[in-house]
Amino acid sequence: MDYIIYFMITIGILVFVHEFGHFAAAKISKMRVDIFAIGFGKRLFGWNKLSGFTFGDLPKDFDGQGNTDYRLCILPLGGYVKIAGMVDESFDAKFAESEPKPYEFRSKGTLSKLFVITAGVMMNLTLTLMIFWGINFFQGKLVFKTTTINKVEPGSDAQKAGFESYDKILSVNGEKANNWQKTIEQLFVQNSTSDVVVKVQRNGVEKTLTIARHLVSQNSKKGFFIQPCPSKPFVVEVMKNSPAEVSGLKAGDIFISINGINVSEGQQITDIISSYKEKNLSMVILRGHDTLNLTVNPDADSKIGISHSVYETEAQTFDLFTSLTNAVNDAAQYTALTFGMLKNVITGKVAFKEAFGGPIKIAQIAVKSADKGGIDFLFFLAMLSLSLAIINILPFPVLDGGHFVIILLEGLFKKELPIKIKMAIQNAGFVLLLLLMAFIIYNDIISL
Repeated sequence: MDYIIYFMITIGILVFVHEFGHFAAAKISKMRVDIFAIGFGKRLFGWNKLSGFTFGDLPKDFDGQGNTDYRLCILPLGGYVKIAGMVDESFDAKFAESEPKPYEFRSKGTLSKLFVITAGVMMNLTLTLMIFWGINFFQGKLVFKTTTINKVEPGSDAQKAGFESYDKILSVNGEKANNWQKTIEQLFVQNSTSDVVVKVQRNGVEKTLTIARHLVSQNSKKGFFIQPCPSKPFVVEVMKNSPAEVSGLKAGDIFISINGINVSEGQQITDIISSYKEKNLSMVILRGHDTLNLTVNPDADSKIGISHSVYETEAQTFDLFTSLTNAVNDAAQYTALTFGMLKNVITGKVAFKEAFGGPIKIAQIAVKSADKGGIDFLFFLAMLSLSLAIINILPFPVLDGGHFVIILLEGLFKKELPIKIKMAIQNAGFVLLLLLMAFIIYNDIISL
């Protein structure tokens, strides 16, 4: 039931925001909007100014006379806005039998059409930026306090760059290194097109490294070639009403031992806890300057309800303007990562089922993120909204990107495609989209 509720909430918000973009843009462009639908297929219930609130389908001869019918449909996997004079997800082309009306989509100019068709994507991007902005402003960011790198493997790119195990990075191109995230940004984002001068502390002695541009560029695309040096594992978050909360564990507690076994890395904690099911675990933890002994009883799934890490973090706070700048940078970086993932799927480097998830996976992640707290759920919502924007703008029939290409070509050649061709493109695209959705849902089910 939790999965269903959170899936409906998540999809409902995203679809509403996206379709409201199309709706508002159409109204601004003085186009008539006949239907605003959440979901596809049969109308369950809805409201319009003429007939009020009604259940089931409207009469076939119903004419809204310009009044929008706001409806909820049976398949909650998307939504649509039916704009008069446009071939869309409703596959209604009766308007083609008469001359274009001033309020119809087809009678408007190219710029107005492009504005309407991209407004949904822009609203999804806006939602992503607003959430990132709010998180940056109200919560800030957790960053790894260390600038010391982990063990460097022989023959690795890190060694080729001149790094040695446990070097502490002091500065990058003269700019002081304060935390791991800032250091990585200085190395790979700001300097991916030029050689980088890095000052490190090695065995108490300062060394200067000059890292070749091609190494920086290569690793900025395929992943960072250095990792932060871990510290003692500690509790990041304690779930509400969990065995950990009952035992008295708190965020920030540092693990010393579990059942008499000294722990030094996160995987040890996971392995020890997972080997016990509803049996008491004795833990020695460090809280501030105090050493405490606690007893935790894992649940039937051998979990105690915590997230843990081996990296010491600190919260950074930002003013309103800096929060917005960071939000834009975050969105840009996640967009680049998404396109990178799409490229890896196309080239076969990443399995399709590992990159894409359907309603089951969305519901699972939504529940998990909601259990962790409102901020985690909002972050998941922002990421999903960004993904929806990126997928929708792809030049695929039925999607906004497909409509965009057709409108652009019609504008360039100053000639509208025949309705039959548009309908054929829509039908083919819709069938392919349904097949893709079926495949994604199948992958969701077999991965349960």
